[in-house]
Formats: sequence, C-alpha cells, structure tokens
Amino acid sequence: MKLEKQFFTQDVLKVAPGLVGKLICRQFEDGSILRLRITETEAYKGEEDKACHASKGRTLRTEIMYNEGGRVYVYLIYGLHILLNIVTGKENTPQAVLVRCCEGYNGPAKVSRALCIDKSFYGEDLTLSNRIWLEDDNFRPKIKKETRVGIDYAPSLWKNKKWRFILDV
Repeated sequence: MKLEKQFFTQDVLKVAPGLVGKLICRQFEDGSILRLRITETEAYKGEEDKACHASKGRTLRTEIMYNEGGRVYVYLIYGLHILLNIVTGKENTPQAVLVRCCEGYNGPAKVSRALCIDKSFYGEDLTLSNRIWLEDDNFRPKIKKETRVGIDYAPSLWKNKKWRFILDV
C-alpha cells in the first residue's frame, strides 16, 4: 500500500522510525520497478537542531524543507554524492529524514545510486509521483536507536541525540 500524505505530515521523530521497514519504490524509464526496504534513517528537526540544514534558516538549498511533508529533499555532498531525504511535518516546520541504508545498500550515497536519484528529484511529491514513492507491506521490525553520524560540526547536545533508527535483526 502506497504511503499517503498524512503519514508524512507527522513530526519527524514519528516518521523517521516509522520509515524503517518501509519500501522505497523507484520506477525507471523502461517501466521496471526497484523496491528497496529501508533499514536505517536519521531525523533532522528544524531550525533549532544544529545538525539540520535548516539551522541556518531558509535558503535555496533548504526551501523544500519548509513545505508540507511528503516531498523529496536531495542535495549534493562533497561534490560527489546525492543524498535522499524525505520532508516531514507541517508547512513552515522544516524537518527531514535522511535515508541512510536499505537492504543491500549500506550508506546513503549507495542508496541514491541504486535508485538513480539525481537533482531532478528535488521537491518531488512522494504521494503523486510515478517515478518514486513509498509503500507499506505491513512488515513491522524491531528498531534500535543510536546517535546520528557524520555531524561532527554540530554541538554535542545535537550530536548525541539518538535520532538514528536502525532495523534491529
């Protein structure tokens, strides 16, 4: 079952663990569909979260985060990798979930490469898109919480938040 708008418009700390176990679905130009099970996510919660891109306010890069949940937020890091994020929450409350890992793909850049995600996905509506969406097949995994990674620039209060959610096998 395709996830609907009301799932994405919840707070990021509900959506991020809720995405673990869900399927990212990508339809390619030839009509084939790749479904990957999400195994790890990270939550980024608004301007107050000093690890979140929105902590510096509204910019061209973060504009999509200020939309209502259910949109794709992609960005380039190190000039090499596109990372896939899912906007959550209500309009003007910038929040997003980084998709860190999927079955078979350990790392956010590897996930984006497997799904052939590029900058053209920025702002895509996951509830209306024919090329990317999320599904719930009723798989309900156990989830463990850990601290976020790759945010050494953030103050320790924000680095130490257990806002990374991992499928617990």
